Amino acid sequence: EKYRIAFPGRLSETPKPGDPAFRRVENRVIATAHRSLEAAAEVFAKQNIQPVILGDTITGEAAEVAKVMAGLVREIRKYSTPFRPPVALISGGECTVTLRSEGGRGGRCAEFLLSLAIELQGLDEAWAMAADTDGIDGSEDNAGAFMTPDSVKRASSKGLDAKALLAKHDSYGFFSALGDLLVTGPTRTNVNDYRAIVVAAAGPYLISV
Repeated sequence: EKYRIAFPGRLSETPKPGDPAFRRVENRVIATAHRSLEAAAEVFAKQNIQPVILGDTITGEAAEVAKVMAGLVREIRKYSTPFRPPVALISGGECTVTLRSEGGRGGRCAEFLLSLAIELQGLDEAWAMAADTDGIDGSEDNAGAFMTPDSVKRASSKGLDAKALLAKHDSYGFFSALGDLLVTGPTRTNVNDYRAIVVAAAGPYLISV
C-alpha cells in the first residue's frame, strides 16, 4: 500500500509473530552502530586520549557536517571547551552527498574528510579518519580515507586544488593522490559509518589499534 504496488491475490500473507514457521528461529543482535563506537572509544582511552561519542545517528550533507565538526575542533583547540585535548571525537550515522557536478569519484566518507581538511587547513593538531563499516565508500574500492594536518598542503604540492575537487565531488582522486585511502575490502558487516577526529594537545600522536 505504501509503495502502491499491487500483488496478486494468490500470494499468501506474510507470517506473523507466533507463527509455527518461527518455532526454530532465534534472532540475536550481535553488532550495532553504537557498539562499534564504544569499541573505538576503548582504544582511544587506553592511549590516554579522551574519547567523546557524539552519536551514532548523525546525518546531513557530508561536506556540511564536516564544517560543523571543524567548528567544534577549532573551539577545542582555542578554548579547550567543551572538551580539553587530547580528545577523540567519535561519531556514526550516514551522511549524504548531493551530486551537483559530474566527473568526480568518491563516497560520503571521503567527501566528509576532504571538506574537513579544507576547513581545518593551517591547524596542526587535528587528524581524522572516516569509513563505511561495510568496506565500500559509495561505489569505489575504498572504505574511506585518512586526513592529516597537511593534507591540503600536500595536495597543493602535487598541483591539486582541494576546493575544486570538492566542488566536483572528487574526494577519491584527492586522497588517492596522497596515498591516504583506507582500503579494507568488503567487511561483511554494516553498522553505518565511522568517523573519528583526534585533536591533540600539542605534537603528533601515534595511535595503535
